[in-house]
Amino acid sequence: MTQPLIGIIMGSDSDLPTMKEAIAVCTEFDVDCEVAIVSAHRTPERMVEYAKSAHQRGIKVIIAGAGGAAHLPGMVAALTPLPVIGVPVPSRHLQGVDSLYSIVQMPAGIPVATVAIGNAKNAGLLAVQILATYNSELLQQVQAYRAALKATVIEKQAQLDELGYQKYLSNL
Repeated sequence: MTQPLIGIIMGSDSDLPTMKEAIAVCTEFDVDCEVAIVSAHRTPERMVEYAKSAHQRGIKVIIAGAGGAAHLPGMVAALTPLPVIGVPVPSRHLQGVDSLYSIVQMPAGIPVATVAIGNAKNAGLLAVQILATYNSELLQQVQAYRAALKATVIEKQAQLDELGYQKYLSNL
């Protein structure tokens, strides 16, 4: 394994089912990542150490998933010079709306890029795109990924044209 470039952290192991999608994106693009449970509330010293040392350890982007009060992304952003992408993890009672509000409402000067509730895949893609700004091979992979998305939509449209909407719907 080479030096991890993306740090994927979460407040609890219960966030891992959501955050696994960011890990999968890193794997798909062959970008090494480290994965850690770093709770802002239960292990605040660990969170501070992680955030302050990440750039010294070669991490370039941090993806932080959190549910409920969701302080992890914002607190890490306050402690690191690296870009932080927040993933609001769906919660049992408020379905992640509480997490979204907590992550997205950062004060001026301490930004956290925030993706949709539960959308760790987009967080992974955004982290890869950030890395691609200075890595031409990774940029080519991102462009190929986007071309594949386009091809999928065009293929679906061709099927819709051929089958008609009712038969297309029955095949979904």
